Amino acid sequence: MRAELTPRNIVNVSCAADYLEMTDEYGEDNLLSKSESFLHKNVLRNWKDCILALQSCDPFTPRAEKLQIVSKCLNALSMMVCTDPSLFGWPMMMYGRLQSPGGSILWNGINTGARIRSTESDWWFEDISYLSVGLFEKLIHTMETRGIRPESLVGAIMYYARKYLPGLGRWQSGQSGKTRTVASFSLTPAAVDQKVLLEAIEKLLPEKKGKSFCRFLLGLLRVALILGVKQACKDSLERRIGMQLEMATLDALLIPTYSDSDTLYDTDCMERIVHHFMTSESRVTSFSPSLDLETSPSSEPLRKVAKLMDNYIAEVASDVNLKPMKIRSLADALPESSRPLHDGLYRALDIYFKAHPWLSEREKEELCNVIDYQKLSIDACAHASQNERLPLRIVLQVLFFEQMQLRTALAGCLHVLDTESAPAGHMMVPADVAGQIVQRDGWATVVRENQVLKVDMENMRSRVGELEEEFGKIKQEMKRVTKSHSSLSSPRMVARKIGCKLLPRSSDAEPDTIDSTGPTPRASIEQPRSSRHSRHRKSFSLF
Repeated sequence: MRAELTPRNIVNVSCAADYLEMTDEYGEDNLLSKSESFLHKNVLRNWKDCILALQSCDPFTPRAEKLQIVSKCLNALSMMVCTDPSLFGWPMMMYGRLQSPGGSILWNGINTGARIRSTESDWWFEDISYLSVGLFEKLIHTMETRGIRPESLVGAIMYYARKYLPGLGRWQSGQSGKTRTVASFSLTPAAVDQKVLLEAIEKLLPEKKGKSFCRFLLGLLRVALILGVKQACKDSLERRIGMQLEMATLDALLIPTYSDSDTLYDTDCMERIVHHFMTSESRVTSFSPSLDLETSPSSEPLRKVAKLMDNYIAEVASDVNLKPMKIRSLADALPESSRPLHDGLYRALDIYFKAHPWLSEREKEELCNVIDYQKLSIDACAHASQNERLPLRIVLQVLFFEQMQLRTALAGCLHVLDTESAPAGHMMVPADVAGQIVQRDGWATVVRENQVLKVDMENMRSRVGELEEEFGKIKQEMKRVTKSHSSLSSPRMVARKIGCKLLPRSSDAEPDTIDSTGPTPRASIEQPRSSRHSRHRKSFSLF
């Protein structure tokens, strides 16, 4: 009978013919030989047919592997991916148009010479994503042995994972774009167990570093914590992230807690990642023990991670359920030399104190011990010296170290000025001293401005003191005059008390003449009153 063979049923027919032993021993050109001939002449030479044949292998995988159908299809796909398409004699369906191996559009099999857009390196990602997890894993291993670039393999793995793991796409910025397909036919997505897929993806991923790859790993870790995969898989993902932690971003590191913990974020996971980072850094620095950690090139990732860690602590510090010991352990996860400045750590602790006002002075002091106050900038010292949330002892320490910094900077500034004023012929400045002078230039400017402000404030303070002293003297003198005026009735006693001497008038020098004229009582009363007012005017005019 005549059997109609297609890429969709070739695996079924081949497995059935093998099971029924329909070989040429029982009949010439039997079904098994026909199916093998169709597989080699038609299926293995076409990308679309290989994908369809592999997709139909799932129900018969053991027997299809025995007949080497799976391995043949995988090798054919790998060869098509890693080889220049112009070397093949088969047309490709790309974006719904038929084109020649060289990329020219075909019309009725004739090369028209018209070119279309060059194919991208990820043109095959979408098609192989329809394979099951097992076949996809075998295909990646086959492509790896064929010498396909690791970047392309990682891209295919990330594409496959993003397709079947919901929520993973948002952690791959710039990766989602227009779906590209070569086969241009409808395929049924594979039925995938997400836990099995994630564990398989983790094993397929190479030891690679990169910003997008690190973000992808953090997204995988989030999904792994949600799905509850094996602990070995989670440990491996944390180790991979720790090896490239300097390339991570803060939003990707803020992993929520998916367990019964009271905290908002999984700080234990972050602490383990930092531990893996320090382990990898210790292996790197162990080969060069003579290098200084502050100046060696390997310290740059450490400084980046320290800054990232300070921002992470500041972000999680607002969680009211976060314990002080967890903040302390996160801050102590990195060595002291990793932070050239402790401004970020101070900011994180300030946020924590603001969100936890019920902390005791002892707990605050224990947390503040992680800060090296000699590494605070001038702005941070100024803020800390006026921070009411800090314990009083810590504020005093900040003020002390601030004065030490100003004195050191002032000494360096004076040294620079003395060096500049020295004669050029006698100036012998070593290289290390010159480097220190260059580093102090910024401090010198700040110190000059600070000294000018201090002088202005001292002048203003002394002027205010003088004005207060003068005001006090005037106030006391006025009180004394008022008291004397109220207690003494004679104006001459007031003038004598103040220290003034009044000259007698002619009317006062001849009292007997006035009395001999026989004045009236009214006139005798008015005369002393007028004399008293005139004496008061004379006495007060002396002020």
